[in-house]
Amino acid sequence: MSGTTTSGRPAVLMSAASALTTLGAIPPFLLGAQAVAIRDDLGLGLGIFGGAVSLFFGTAAVATMTLSSRFGALSRRVALCVAGVLVAAGGYALSGLVQGPVSLLVAMVVLGLGNAACQATSNLLMSRGLPPGRRGLGFGIKQSAVPLAIMLGGLAVPTVGQVGGWRSTFAVTASVGVAVAAFALLRGGRWQRLAREGAGGDLDTDSPPTLPLLMAGLAITFASAAANYLGAFVASWGFEVGLSPTRTGLLMAAGSAGSILVRVFSGWRADRRFGANMPVVAAQMLAGAVGCLGLMVAEAWAVVGFGLLALSIGWAWPGLLLYAVARLGRDRPARASGFVQAGAFTGGALGPLLLGALSGQVGFPATWAVCSGLFVLAAALVVVSRRMFTADLRRRPPRDPLRYGRRYRTDA
Repeated sequence: MSGTTTSGRPAVLMSAASALTTLGAIPPFLLGAQAVAIRDDLGLGLGIFGGAVSLFFGTAAVATMTLSSRFGALSRRVALCVAGVLVAAGGYALSGLVQGPVSLLVAMVVLGLGNAACQATSNLLMSRGLPPGRRGLGFGIKQSAVPLAIMLGGLAVPTVGQVGGWRSTFAVTASVGVAVAAFALLRGGRWQRLAREGAGGDLDTDSPPTLPLLMAGLAITFASAAANYLGAFVASWGFEVGLSPTRTGLLMAAGSAGSILVRVFSGWRADRRFGANMPVVAAQMLAGAVGCLGLMVAEAWAVVGFGLLALSIGWAWPGLLLYAVARLGRDRPARASGFVQAGAFTGGALGPLLLGALSGQVGFPATWAVCSGLFVLAAALVVVSRRMFTADLRRRPPRDPLRYGRRYRTDA
């Protein structure tokens, strides 16, 4: 892949991208963890509350699809500044201005834009700033930010939220957004400008193929819908089959920790393989399908065992899939990863909303079966996408060979 390479140590860059991703992703998990207090304070029903979370992800999906190429043309300084300002604006609105459903929805739109900006900026940092032999690990660490956000959202309730109320938790995230923007503006020296996507006629001839990107985007939409429903409702199902609130909380914490470990390990292994990452993604999605099938058993042991399988391995694919698609994005990683990121946001918006409504009508066991089917469909689409990618690479060899680890290989 051509383009400039940002300076700095890989470990620092990985940490910065992960922190930025966590900052953008945490608002809906803070909202969910403090749902009772927020709903009582603002007088919200379940419909409006669920709609606010879906609007967050929906806004992020639309923004990612429409603005990712523009972020590819921004300098690191400007991209970071935009992300920080949006996070700060939405967070401070929630901490002091939101008084009812309309203002809550507006604030979640702003935070959804902030999430899209954070994700796009961190994806560019990973794709353009890390040496090829570290990018798999980098994307694994970066995408561990989502289960980390779930854990932090839960920890905020007995800590910051207990002391200052639910609004104080959003004041903290907003203040971090201000710090990000200030860091971008005040950092001494000129920041290296990222290569502009679409600048020059030959980039269009070496752009990623659209149809495989669409297949990958659809795959992560279905898988993300099932995974986000899993994250939102497995604790409720555990309570129904006899687990105490403490045990369901431990299940979620253990599942999130397991997902972080598997995501990082998968990225580390990707840097030591030479291609063939998307089949691993498909296998992880199939593990999610098995976990969801096991959750149909209305027994505490099944919810714990299969819940851990689904959360830790079945939801470990986002970083590896982003890495594979960004590598195949040739000279336009923002456009390539934008399809996948938009699919993740779309699934995050639709999964808890539609599958949550379905579980209210037909019950949890039948809904787990639907989730299993979504994971299987997603795995099949990943396999189809890979075949399309590899066929395109053979038909249109990339201008610069794609490098995995220390070798060159044109494989997904």
